[in-house]
Amino acid sequence: MLEEEPAAAAGELTPHSGPSSLPHSAAFWCPRLAFLGGSGIMYQSPARSLCSALSTLCCAPCTTTSSSLLLLRSPVPVKRALSPPALLGSSSSASPRCGCCHQGASAGQCSAAVGPGVASSRAACSMGNSTSRLYSALAKTLNSSAASQHREYLEQSDSEQLDPIDPKDLLQECQAVLQKRPPRLQRDFVDLRADSTSTHRPIRVMQWNILAQALGEGKDNFVQCPMEALKWEERKCLILEEILAYQPDILCLQEVDHFFDTFQPLLRRLGYQCTFFPKPWSPCLDVEHNNGPDGCALFFLKDRFTLINSVNIRLTAMKLKTNQVAIAQTLRCSETGKLFCIAVTHLKARTGWERFRSAQGCDLLQNLKNITQGAEIPLIICGDFNAEPTEEVYKEFSNSSLNLNSAYKLLSADGQSEPPYTSWKIRPSGECRHTLDYIWYSQHALNVNSALGLLTEEQIGPNRLPSFNYPSDHLSLVCDFSFNQDPDRLL
Repeated sequence: MLEEEPAAAAGELTPHSGPSSLPHSAAFWCPRLAFLGGSGIMYQSPARSLCSALSTLCCAPCTTTSSSLLLLRSPVPVKRALSPPALLGSSSSASPRCGCCHQGASAGQCSAAVGPGVASSRAACSMGNSTSRLYSALAKTLNSSAASQHREYLEQSDSEQLDPIDPKDLLQECQAVLQKRPPRLQRDFVDLRADSTSTHRPIRVMQWNILAQALGEGKDNFVQCPMEALKWEERKCLILEEILAYQPDILCLQEVDHFFDTFQPLLRRLGYQCTFFPKPWSPCLDVEHNNGPDGCALFFLKDRFTLINSVNIRLTAMKLKTNQVAIAQTLRCSETGKLFCIAVTHLKARTGWERFRSAQGCDLLQNLKNITQGAEIPLIICGDFNAEPTEEVYKEFSNSSLNLNSAYKLLSADGQSEPPYTSWKIRPSGECRHTLDYIWYSQHALNVNSALGLLTEEQIGPNRLPSFNYPSDHLSLVCDFSFNQDPDRLL
């Protein structure tokens, strides 16, 4: 979202504000969770305590003890066949679980207390089997300001036993939901290998700003996109279908506001380890009936990688903490034994914030230099940078001592030009076509074996994105990487 982004969220810095102008309250709406004792009431809570609690409560990697499931990259049929939905409506194989007590319960049985002065006649977890830990955590956050009382959430590991699911079964269910929509748009991989010396399986990395549901329905003003196309029950299936079609080993997402009730419960049953880090002052919280804050999420297949280290980074600019975040994880490849770092980020949007983005980029690069010990550990950075290649932040990454290159430049004829667009939308101010999304990699240590081609203008259509065909205003980027056999040669 580079141009004409909606007004800044509550608590977010603007060009004419500083730290002293941050508001002392932020509106939050928790859908169908009636701990406020009334329908349609916006709760005014202290922004700093609520949002910092959200960031802390949500940043830990989510693990499961269920066995991993290998995603075989066989051709995925585009034809959508009818099958009865079973997996999409449930986040576990057990009975529906209450987000407040984490115990099996039938509808209407939960009556957890949520503090004095709150009506107890309503169930505190009326969302049924899609309720997550976030909501029970929020209920306690809103009734206590002592950080020490949140320790149980900070230290809690999700030991819930979940049965693995077959990606083909989940794909079938998605296709059943999407029967009345146009078929998925076809994209092909472009082979970029200079040689075929590597005997190891490539590492497939997917980068995607999936469009936060609250922003898509409530703020972004896609004037050519029918509201019907943005319905979450169908749009989430389009997102999942895209992920299942390309079967990444590592998945990096931005604008995730359905982590706990959709992506975490489903993807961990596919064998992924899941990490989420929300924005401190997410603009989603300004939208009525939102699903909580949006943020960055990182997923990797546990049977292919071992987590060595995980760092959640709140980016700074001009010595001020900002509303943008990143996740950086050091992984060990099970097949080769080699270490590498994967990072995901989402920089500040809107025209006029170029210097701010540049400062955020410098902060992220400094953090990554420390994590990778200079350039000793190979690095992959995925993100929506909200910056064209002409911006300073792009040049900082290109000229970094980390020796980074942008993978999608390799699709151009000269290998030096970015794609003409990664985002294409129509807003009230007009048509916006920009290159904003990138996959950066250590070019001395990693090779790009292939990259997924972009949708053509004809495929995107005159109404642009999002649409009934495609769920986001940003295109997904997918690359296959392999380790360079002689990494020091090009450093």
